[in-house]
Amino acid sequence: MWGFSILAECNRRPFDFSEGESELVSGFNVEYRGGLFSFIFMGEYSSIIFFCLITSLFFVGNLFLIGFFLFLLVFYLWVRSSFPRLRYDLLIEVRWKGLLFLLMGAFILLFIFEL
Repeated sequence: MWGFSILAECNRRPFDFSEGESELVSGFNVEYRGGLFSFIFMGEYSSIIFFCLITSLFFVGNLFLIGFFLFLLVFYLWVRSSFPRLRYDLLIEVRWKGLLFLLMGAFILLFIFEL
């Protein structure tokens, strides 16, 4: 669930709806040229690096930090090159019909086993 969330938050494929819309009309490709256009992509790639670092710190700590960090970066590239773009209705279906019930089930199981 965390992986789906950070993929969707970073606006990378298969959840890159803003880039998909701009390719149809070439929106910010024309408006921002040169340096401003490069700042957009540097911001996007720095968010990918940030989420990989936070995830590796949270899940493995300091023990295998660099290895898991590099694995997550390769995982981002693999997902981006392997899966096609989703439509908005498919994203809503994955979020509200799939992941929400998995999360609720995990909370219920956690609550049952805590007692």
